[in-house]
Amino acid sequence: MRIRAAAVAAVLTVLAAAGCSGDSTPLARPAGPSAEAPAPAGPATAPDTSCRPRASLRPPATLPEPGKMPAGSYMRTIQDRGRLVLGTGQDLLLFSSRNPFTGRIEGFDVDMGRQIADAIFGDPDKIQIKVIPYDKRISSAHDGSVDLVANTLTANCARWKDVDFSTIYYDAAKRVLVSSTSKARGMGDLGGRKVCAARGSTSYDGIVSAASKPVPVARDTFGDCLVAFQQNEVDAISTDDAILAGLAAQDPFVEVVGEPLSQEPYAMAVSKEHPEFTRFVNAVLARNRANGTWKRTYERWLPDLGAAPKPPAAEYRD
Repeated sequence: MRIRAAAVAAVLTVLAAAGCSGDSTPLARPAGPSAEAPAPAGPATAPDTSCRPRASLRPPATLPEPGKMPAGSYMRTIQDRGRLVLGTGQDLLLFSSRNPFTGRIEGFDVDMGRQIADAIFGDPDKIQIKVIPYDKRISSAHDGSVDLVANTLTANCARWKDVDFSTIYYDAAKRVLVSSTSKARGMGDLGGRKVCAARGSTSYDGIVSAASKPVPVARDTFGDCLVAFQQNEVDAISTDDAILAGLAAQDPFVEVVGEPLSQEPYAMAVSKEHPEFTRFVNAVLARNRANGTWKRTYERWLPDLGAAPKPPAAEYRD
């Protein structure tokens, strides 16, 4: 076993519900095989390329002043309610995790939501965080049970059919996590070896379709994958580098290796019922790219990933 049993138990407690970036099916997913056994390998679903997934709704030229949202807009509905309801996770270190000392859920994704609350109210604390499982991220935005979802959520064409997305606020890339003593330097070195990803994720699809023919293993969450890895049940984990960074921060005996396997552009999801709110969110993101807020947010949460890059450029579809 790579680390002590007590450490494994701690990870079970902290990460049991950790999410993934890429659930393959946006709204509904058939029940998968037992988490106790490797999922059968099969052909990966071909990605939907029918749209420009990075392109969102063009923002207005100016933002309304905080506390003065236009009558009849969804922003006014949120203002009158007195809080923005943000859907996110609580177990994804660096992006959205519960601080064990304060009990607050915090991270890069949470700050994205707080910045929207600040633009509506002039107060980033006027936010209600609703913890949602990763397989409810699309449905929670779709049915309006939250105003906004920010939870390492990849914008893709299949999901655009169910929700609207903001412009991209973070570019992740799929890579591989292995033991620091492993000779594997990427997926190409893992042929015949067990590689774990969350059930129903695009990360799992990537393992299935890998040319090196690793053995794909499904678990309910990436926290479960980490525990399986620490108990020597699997040889590696594959998912977005942002998620792997959070896992690696909790285990000194791992490293993230390999060239990017795919690009995963993160965006916030909004109900299609409120395009004016999506445009408002995009205006806030555009302002924050320009005034340095995005850079400061990156430096607060992600300094271990290196110097802050340029924020993802906005693309619009109208």
